[in-house]
Amino acid sequence: MSANPKPAETQDPIPPHTPLTSYYESDADRRRYVDELFNRTARHYNTIERIFGNGGLYYRRFSLWRAGMKPGMKVLDVAVGTAAVAQGAAKLVSPGGKVFGVDPNKCMLGEARKVFKGPLTRGVAESLPFKSNQFDFVTMGIALRHVPDLVAAFRQYYRVLKPGGKVWILEGHVPKSKIGHALTRFAWKTVVPGLTYLATRDRDAKLLMDYYWDTVEQCVPPESILASMRIAGFTDARFKGVVPGAICEYGGTKPL
Repeated sequence: MSANPKPAETQDPIPPHTPLTSYYESDADRRRYVDELFNRTARHYNTIERIFGNGGLYYRRFSLWRAGMKPGMKVLDVAVGTAAVAQGAAKLVSPGGKVFGVDPNKCMLGEARKVFKGPLTRGVAESLPFKSNQFDFVTMGIALRHVPDLVAAFRQYYRVLKPGGKVWILEGHVPKSKIGHALTRFAWKTVVPGLTYLATRDRDAKLLMDYYWDTVEQCVPPESILASMRIAGFTDARFKGVVPGAICEYGGTKPL
């Protein structure tokens, strides 16, 4: 049994990206802007998923299985959204396991309740409304860029995990190469928002995907996210590109 060191509490915040002042005036306005945007577009989230053939739903479940999720586990899905991750997790932990969802947005929780039968709670990543040492897995799908402080969020994930528990995060990614960046930018800044508008006829839904791309493009590099995980206390912090120019995974373990 190794010692379980207590992470240092003094640390400057590490935001996931610089303020996007074309959308809101200052970083202090960011949470209100994001919450209102998600409230207006929550009903379109599953439509956007269907544009990609629901491939992301199947991949999430496969990835969680590969990360070690199995029957009987207790899982917390942070920023549950429309429950894309939570649904896959619920199938993997059955029988005997349980999946909890938490999200700051009331309309997203409303969408989740249509397809997910587990307990849902309103809350934010940096102040989770759960007791310490409860969960075998903490998951988060395509939402890390919306937290105000990476270190604060990871500290909360660390706190609620049992010793030996794992964190798994799916996130957007921009390649470092100029060609890869250009191709990714064309796909996510032009093609995806355009398809979203054609499918929904809703300018807010298109705006959501415009905002999605800008948060991905301006996101701190994977090295900063891994450093935040280590500051919070996670061992074996790792990064893996899954779909070039689209999706990556982060993972780590709370020491025994």
